[in-house]
Amino acid sequence: MHRRRPSPWTAAVVVIAALVLLPLGFIVASLLSPSVDVWRQLWETRLPTLIWSTVSLLVLVGLGTAVLGVGFAWLVTAYRFPGRGLFSWLLVLPLAMPGYVLGFVFLSIVGFTGPIQGRWRDTFGQDAWFPEVRSVWAAAVVLSLVLYPYVYLLARAAFRDTAATSYDVARTLGATPWVSFRRVVLPLARPALVAGLALVMMETLTDFATVQYFGVDTVSAGIYQVWRGMYDREAAAELAGLVLLFALAVILAERGLRGRATYAETGAGGTGIEPRRLRGGRAAMATLACVAVLTAAFGAPVAQLTSWAFTHGDTAARTWDRYAGYLFNSVVLGVVTAGLCVGLGVVVANAVRFADNRATRFLARVTVVGYAVPAPVVAIGVLLLVVGLDSLLEVIGIEVTGLLVTGSIFAVVYGYAVRFLALGVNSVDASLEKVPAEVTMSARTLGAGSARILARLHLPLARSGVLTAAILVAIEALKELPIVLLLRPFGFDTLSVWTWQLAAESFWEAAALPALTIVGVSLVPVAFLSRQLAKGERDVTAALAPDPDVSHQPMGAETGDAEGTMVP
Repeated sequence: MHRRRPSPWTAAVVVIAALVLLPLGFIVASLLSPSVDVWRQLWETRLPTLIWSTVSLLVLVGLGTAVLGVGFAWLVTAYRFPGRGLFSWLLVLPLAMPGYVLGFVFLSIVGFTGPIQGRWRDTFGQDAWFPEVRSVWAAAVVLSLVLYPYVYLLARAAFRDTAATSYDVARTLGATPWVSFRRVVLPLARPALVAGLALVMMETLTDFATVQYFGVDTVSAGIYQVWRGMYDREAAAELAGLVLLFALAVILAERGLRGRATYAETGAGGTGIEPRRLRGGRAAMATLACVAVLTAAFGAPVAQLTSWAFTHGDTAARTWDRYAGYLFNSVVLGVVTAGLCVGLGVVVANAVRFADNRATRFLARVTVVGYAVPAPVVAIGVLLLVVGLDSLLEVIGIEVTGLLVTGSIFAVVYGYAVRFLALGVNSVDASLEKVPAEVTMSARTLGAGSARILARLHLPLARSGVLTAAILVAIEALKELPIVLLLRPFGFDTLSVWTWQLAAESFWEAAALPALTIVGVSLVPVAFLSRQLAKGERDVTAALAPDPDVSHQPMGAETGDAEGTMVP
């Protein structure tokens, strides 16, 4: 009896899944074999404060994004007011504004030396009370402004997909618009809202730069402080394990809340809720609310950055001198990471089709779990893995200084690949979904091998997904801060690292140009998303909502238009 040889496609997916899981395995190992002395020291010094700050920030950001996201989604879905059509997609723009950029602009305007407090003291006296800006509430405000579009997008899609029947019946039975919204619409949209809040929580856990501007010590910020301050790998790994537990708690909570949702609507998928026209003061207030949030989250920061970048002569000149080098580093990392993630994504997506078995499908799902893990955790996991590889190579007498040593380009690219591989896999897979299985089977029947089918059939038909994946990964690499900050080699800085370093030292004018570049490039996927909004929200929901049958992916898997992208 001959044993069936495993498909080379399955073997390739096994290797890719192992490379994704290895860094996470080191973090899990630190949790399973904790260092009592390290935990005792952390608990006696800063751990209680880190945990309390993290929980407080998660709660405040969750509440803020829920209010803004659900509120604006219902406003543009259920009401007509001046500018509604324009605001319906402009409200997505804050996705292009990284938290660590909005954070330092916010401080420059609202901080002690900013114009707002200056005028406040001029009006009410130099000793007049003003809320403390460097605090957890201010950090929560900034993160809520840049993260609410996640909730907004999923909530709006859910509200628009809701058939008018149930809402109209509730209104006919005498319920007020508010009661109908609270008792009928919200329960029907609950799974989407919970998914959106889960995305927000994961992004909040990933952030560690914004909170440091405001003097908030979260667990993620503690990882950087412990590693860069003391170079204590054990303590950093233990804190990374704690962040991983927070992420797991978010995932389990999201699963539990969505799993218990049993609301359903007969006739869903109809014409949707008919918007009511607002008049007079209510219409003006609706328009003003949209303008205020967009100004605070996007318009004012971009205007301030533009002013700093192009009107401060001496500072701008010094910035331009160093700009090209850091831009080159960012482009190199983006191109290399994009090529790697797209190449691996092509392999994984095609392996599911050429080796159609349960094991391959399961392993393909495993390859995207890195996107559900906070970036600092990925960075520390890669750090521990690379240190282990260095030690192993040294034992066997192989010297590869500069390649695998801690703080290398190899480590940064590896960390990026683990984090962003989901973008490549999901985008390519979404495009290949449009290729009928019969076409592939016909090619095989005619004698074509899998390599020829890939080169002559699948790749040409999936080129839009490949291009989308390359753009998304490159832009995410440009924006990424925790991984490159923790793993970069000495003297190697990117635009994101440069922006954060200058802002952390209050050189806000000098930080404007790299920050403006990051925001401008980040508008590309937001423009894709706006196109999806113009076509209808169903593709947006598919792009954002996690697939309930696969490993949790905060950005979800695409199942719609190949050009409909996931939001980075």
